[in-house]
Amino acid sequence: MGRYVRFMSLWEYANPVKFIRTTDVVLPWVSVLAVLCLVVGLIWGFFFTPEDYRQGSTVKIIYLHVPAALMAINAWMMMLVASLIWIIRRHHVSALAARAAAPVGAVMTLIALATGALWGQPMWGTWWAWDPRLTSFLILFLFYLGYMALWSAIEDDDTAADLTSILCLVGSVFAVLSRYAVNFWNQGLHQGASLSLDKEENVADVFYFPLLVCIAGFVLLFIALVFLRTQTEIRARRTRALIAREQQG
Repeated sequence: MGRYVRFMSLWEYANPVKFIRTTDVVLPWVSVLAVLCLVVGLIWGFFFTPEDYRQGSTVKIIYLHVPAALMAINAWMMMLVASLIWIIRRHHVSALAARAAAPVGAVMTLIALATGALWGQPMWGTWWAWDPRLTSFLILFLFYLGYMALWSAIEDDDTAADLTSILCLVGSVFAVLSRYAVNFWNQGLHQGASLSLDKEENVADVFYFPLLVCIAGFVLLFIALVFLRTQTEIRARRTRALIAREQQG
C-alpha cells in the first residue's frame, strides 16, 4: 500500500504550479553540477588523456560524440514516455515536457552527426557513409525536425499534443535502431558500443573514466534544459489561455 501511495504521489508533479516550484529549487543545483561535470570531463579528456595507438588524437572526439549520441536517443525515449503519459492520463505537463525536450534532443543528434563525420573522415576516408547506424541517426534527426514543425503548425495545443505523440511513437523505431543497428547489421562500418555491460567491450580505463564524467555532464545538462524549457512552455500556455479568455470576454 505504501508503494502505491508513493507512486500516486508522483502524479502531483503533473500540477503545473507544483512542477514549477519544485524545478525552481532543483534547477540551480542541476545546472551547477552539469557545468562542473562538463568542464572537468572535457578538460580531463582532451588535455590529460593519451593518444590512441590506432586512432591518434581523433579518439578524443568520443568525449563529445558518445554523450551526445546517448542523449539524442534517450531524449527521444523520454519524449516517448511523456507522450504515452499524455495519451493515457492527459497530463499537460508531460506533453509540454516532451515538446521542451525536442529541440534539446535535436541539437544532441546534430552534435553526434557532426562529430561522427569528423571522426569518420580520417578513420573511414569519408565524411559520410550510408551505414545502418548513421542512416537511422539521420532519420531520427529528421523526426526531431518533423516533431517540432508539427507542434508549431497546429494552433490547438491538445490536438498538437495528440498528433506529436503519435509521431513520437513512430519515431521511436529509429531511436531503437540508432542504438542497436550495429547488432542488427554486422556489415556496418560503425564500431560497437564504447560503453557496455561487458567490460571487455569498453574503451580503456584511461578514456573510460573521463568519458563517464562527460556523460554525466550531458545528462545533467539535458535535465536542466528540459526543466527550464518546460517551465517556459507552461508559462507560455498559461499566457495564451489568458489572452484567449480576454478576447472571448
